[in-house]
Amino acid sequence: MVEAWYMDESPADQRAPHRLQPNRAVALQQLRELGVRYRKLDADNYETDPCLKEIRKAENYSWMDIITIQKDKLPNYEEKIKTFYEEHLHLDDEIRYILDGSGYFDVRDKDDKWIRISMEKGDMITLPAGIYHRFTLDENNYVKAMRLFVGEPVWTAYNRPADHFPARKQYMKFLTEQAQ
Repeated sequence: MVEAWYMDESPADQRAPHRLQPNRAVALQQLRELGVRYRKLDADNYETDPCLKEIRKAENYSWMDIITIQKDKLPNYEEKIKTFYEEHLHLDDEIRYILDGSGYFDVRDKDDKWIRISMEKGDMITLPAGIYHRFTLDENNYVKAMRLFVGEPVWTAYNRPADHFPARKQYMKFLTEQAQ
């Protein structure tokens, strides 16, 4: 099961866990209330997994690729790592399925606090359009992930502030409705 927690404010290495002391765990239900969806799949058999096939069909994830984030595998590695860790949002959902390795997705809660979500092999996450987030490797410095999209992929990240986009306004409306 996925593990998540509130982050400390330490400027130390972004790949460290950054847990508050004492730890403040975040339950899966709290992530759902932020619009974050989580699934656990069989990453060893992703090419033939009927669950993944059904998810792709149901969610209309028609496009996918696989990215390996590791120093000797990703061109412009240092630049990409910095870009992934910039706080940003997308105009479409971001769907990632960890096939191997591990890393962290950080998302903002309704009070603008960072929640760190630890992702490992078999974890699939969907971040809703308009949520501020970022990604980093953990101390293992390696992840292989499937990226899924509805239709053609759109790679554009809009760094904060990006509150003027309709996707952000729609997301904020969603959060307001969740609070009622």
